[in-house]
Amino acid sequence: MIKSVDGCDGSSLETIKKTAAVKIFETAQDLFYRRGVRAVGVDEIVCEAGVTKPSLYRAFKSKDDLVAACLRESAREGREAIAGAIAAAGADPRARMDALIDHFATKLSAPEFRGCLMSNIAVEMAEPGHPGREVVEQCKTTTRATIVTLAQDIGVDDAHGLADGLILVIEGAIASHHVFGSQGPAHSLVATCNALITSYLERSVRAVTAPEPA
Repeated sequence: MIKSVDGCDGSSLETIKKTAAVKIFETAQDLFYRRGVRAVGVDEIVCEAGVTKPSLYRAFKSKDDLVAACLRESAREGREAIAGAIAAAGADPRARMDALIDHFATKLSAPEFRGCLMSNIAVEMAEPGHPGREVVEQCKTTTRATIVTLAQDIGVDDAHGLADGLILVIEGAIASHHVFGSQGPAHSLVATCNALITSYLERSVRAVTAPEPA
């Protein structure tokens, strides 16, 4: 449930038609996730929310700003979920990495899963400078930085390389879900990530134990 959403002027919903704005926000977030941004118009959003169009424009300057607001909330929820999963795994570095991978595997297996909102909208919002695009890029950059840190913690010598490989597997699993569902290629997410991690760890060990050249 959304507790607060910023309006276009930076004020909270406590001061701008809170009930109507929250209805608009939650309706838009659901519609954008299920059907995409381009396919959903302002008229449909206000109709589904049971409010008037002026109510939308009092809370959000434009549809683009509403899209960006939905993405910011999704990004916040995603960061908190990832941080919670990692924290719950305890102090062991490998357990924390495994918790991150299990987090995505669990999302993929949920019946209501329809891909990653960020990735879905990135395809629709290709133009540079779009407020929603900027949120997507920041979200993905933050996730990559988290995985790099986890990779460093488990002791691989190429943490950025491992992080990029894991992101390719995770994003690929999410994309394949649109066609094959959770029992298609996405089903191998955990095993593939584990194989990749093992490969990088073994490479790091070989680099440390390799004899000095004569």
